[in-house]
Amino acid sequence: MQNEACHTMSNGEILNANKTDYPLFHAILYGDKISTAKFSKRLSCAIKHLPLRVQFTFEYDTLKAVEKGISKDPTLVLDGEIFLEGLVEAESITEAFEKYLLYFDKKRI
Repeated sequence: MQNEACHTMSNGEILNANKTDYPLFHAILYGDKISTAKFSKRLSCAIKHLPLRVQFTFEYDTLKAVEKGISKDPTLVLDGEIFLEGLVEAESITEAFEKYLLYFDKKRI
């Protein structure tokens, strides 16, 4: 597994895998290979510093995406919910994950 701050994630790879005290989330990136590769690299840069682990899976099948209600390429589904759509900026990714972590922490209490 790679552990660089910014890199294209591999299918099944866990970002921050060595931080076992961090919560683990499952992310599915839907879209074509080029856009999901760009998005996964942007994600790794934007959230590497946050206290979380994310396991990445890639889904390139358009029919499966449509069945899940996905209409934009790429789309990130986090723990079963559409989380980010389109090739959003790194700052927006960081903000979305920071908000999600706040919600997750409140839910755990």
